[in-house]
Amino acid sequence: MARQKKGRDISGIIVLNKPLGLSSNQVLQKIKWLLGAKKAGHTGALDPMASGVLPLCFGDATKFSQILLESTKGYITTCKLGEIRSTGDQDGEIISVKPVPEFDADSIETILQKFRGLITQVPPMYSALKHEGRPLYELARKGVELDLKTLKQREVTIHSLKILAIRQEVGEFDLEVVCSKGTYIRSLVEDIGNEMGCGAYVSMLHRNKAGPFSEAQFIEYQTLLDLEEQYPVPAERHEVMDGLLIHSAEAIPDWPKVDLTLHEGHKILHGQRVKTSFPLTPQVQLWVHTPDGAVFVGVGDITDNGTLIPKRVFQVSLPDESPAKS
Repeated sequence: MARQKKGRDISGIIVLNKPLGLSSNQVLQKIKWLLGAKKAGHTGALDPMASGVLPLCFGDATKFSQILLESTKGYITTCKLGEIRSTGDQDGEIISVKPVPEFDADSIETILQKFRGLITQVPPMYSALKHEGRPLYELARKGVELDLKTLKQREVTIHSLKILAIRQEVGEFDLEVVCSKGTYIRSLVEDIGNEMGCGAYVSMLHRNKAGPFSEAQFIEYQTLLDLEEQYPVPAERHEVMDGLLIHSAEAIPDWPKVDLTLHEGHKILHGQRVKTSFPLTPQVQLWVHTPDGAVFVGVGDITDNGTLIPKRVFQVSLPDESPAKS
């Protein structure tokens, strides 16, 4: 018999400002405990040396983790010129040092033009990508060398790449990057440094956007930690934190909404298909109107013949149907 998970069946999203020095999983597990949640997941890890927007999904909201993982991300990063480091960031060992050439906004812009749009990247050896079932960073720490250009080369899209600030006296500049899933900012900065002829590494990385979520919505990690002291009684803390949860539907704000009757809602929750007059749409939100208000019951697809096919349904309760509608 499978062991039942401990915790509360809650659903929603907390957009966290992940602090420096902690892994994404460390903060996830702490917030999960503070919230007393049964199920939790994050939507794309940030390195310990990075800060910023990290959506944490709880309960049914975890069904959107993959969607958010594949969404567009935004970053602010500092490119430190003149050094190549083993990890591609400030925590790595120095591999080589080269003099930094003179540079200004125009010379940097000329190089950045090569990195906009669809580009080919080789991910860093210190990454969570797996090779034969083992994370690359584990192999790197053991001194294993792999030809990543052959094994792991990938195409990513740089939607936007802008210079924010230049500090010539210390050989660095700041960039704002908007990119597709799978983009490694460390690799991008290293490649830009190589084009400049001196190498570079990431000395600061901050994520300011993840899918539909931005800094305007995030909560400081310390603010949540303080709730443990402010509300030592778990039930009281849970009530406060429940008020901080963002509705799961906010993860997919651009998906059209389909309104269902109570009868149709019960069918959807049992995985059954429903006929609808809604046009062909591959991704829709499913809402059921009840006497107590609209209930978000899941997501689905509508085929060309008007059949609504549920894809992910939630653990929600609907009022019983009246005998006339059963």
